[in-house]
Amino acid sequence: MWGLFAVGSAFFAGITAVLAKCGIKKTDSEVATAIRTIVVLIFSWLMVFLVGSAPEITRIPSFTWLFLILSGLATGASWLCYFRALQLGDINKVVPIDKCSIVLTVLLAVLFFGEPMGIKKLAGLCAIAGGTLLMIQKKEQTTQASGFSWLIYAILSAVFASLTSIFGKVGITGVESNLGTALRTGVVLVMAWLVVFLKGKQGSLTGIPSKELVFILLSGIATGCSWLCYYKALQDGPASVVVPIDKLSILVTIGFSYVVFHETLSRKAGVGLICVVLGTLLML
Repeated sequence: MWGLFAVGSAFFAGITAVLAKCGIKKTDSEVATAIRTIVVLIFSWLMVFLVGSAPEITRIPSFTWLFLILSGLATGASWLCYFRALQLGDINKVVPIDKCSIVLTVLLAVLFFGEPMGIKKLAGLCAIAGGTLLMIQKKEQTTQASGFSWLIYAILSAVFASLTSIFGKVGITGVESNLGTALRTGVVLVMAWLVVFLKGKQGSLTGIPSKELVFILLSGIATGCSWLCYYKALQDGPASVVVPIDKLSILVTIGFSYVVFHETLSRKAGVGLICVVLGTLLML
């Protein structure tokens, strides 16, 4: 059953990037992140009350709280970097780098959780890393600095996403998955809005185009669905298998980016995508 949840996570994560891209054409990416986090938080707590796990909050040990908070902080940092990268770069360039977090995640899972590392898994990691390098292309801009700024944000997003998975695996031990997701989303919400107010961007809230606001809200709903599926799968299954399945969302994202934004892959990037997918399948 955890495999089905992992597949659901991949689908919803794949459409999240496309919906978010539609919502940040004119809207500041950090403001959009803060708004969509509200949607994810509401969605998460609705699920908590539906499954009746809210009373468990009083029985969560302090050690688990620590890692739930750390996971939330890592998620917030990953989101802020990811949506900034999406605003600056093309989806089919940003997403592969973000998905490369699988390499670091699996290595950390082997180190901290003792999950096995066989020849096939090692070959898969090498294929994913090599494929990602093939897919990295500089977005054409007027200056070299602006042309590579999306790449920096995308790499940071991948690093924080990896830490999110590791902290999350520890943080949901003994905690109902929906409750764990809701609690860590609260941390993300506080972090996102602190960034908005510390940077003085709250004034831009009134100037968000209504069409973009709709897409921001839809991306929040997609993220909520992806999270709930992902952490349910992560709770029941091994992180070294759940994470690769989730990363296949790259196929969904690139497919929709072609249809919606007419973004195409070069021949080299196409080979890279095949390597990423084959590497992911090798790890299953």
